[in-house]
Amino acid sequence: MQEISENMSLIDVASIVSNALTAAGIEAVLIGGAAVSIYSDNLYESYDLDFATSYGNKAIASALLPLGFKLKQTGRYFAHPDTEFLIEFPATALQFGETEIPFEQSTSVQTELGTIRVITPTQSVMDRLAAYIHWKDRQSHDQALAVIKNNPIEWNQLYDWANSEGISSDLIDQLRDEQQ
Repeated sequence: MQEISENMSLIDVASIVSNALTAAGIEAVLIGGAAVSIYSDNLYESYDLDFATSYGNKAIASALLPLGFKLKQTGRYFAHPDTEFLIEFPATALQFGETEIPFEQSTSVQTELGTIRVITPTQSVMDRLAAYIHWKDRQSHDQALAVIKNNPIEWNQLYDWANSEGISSDLIDQLRDEQQ
């Protein structure tokens, strides 16, 4: 089993955690800012790794305890003494806005330390746009654009999602224009 060390990158820690969860039979998918970090070549770097899963803290703790992670008193984050990255399990469903996506529609990213289950670049854009609209957070808009500039995007899927969420296609058009 790979040990966590203080010099590890987000991708290294995400790989080790993802592998431990998979080995424990826990289906979990990396979402949020950590996915943006992966897809933007660390243009935006997150210090919390959010995983969507339907498993509870007891099962998750059993998988992460051997790695040295402990559940913080807040009950939301798992911390490790040798890394600044926090692990969080905020969602029980893989959801962007009101649209739930089956876990099987996520993807995998191969790393030197293993495989990370992660949302697709297009899903990452959905995730960031949902945050942008819900919290009026310009940084989320900029993160969506960073993902778009660095990855192939399924534009039809993005337009369909926006339509189902009641989001104007003008926003998607604008992002498409800004990527140039």
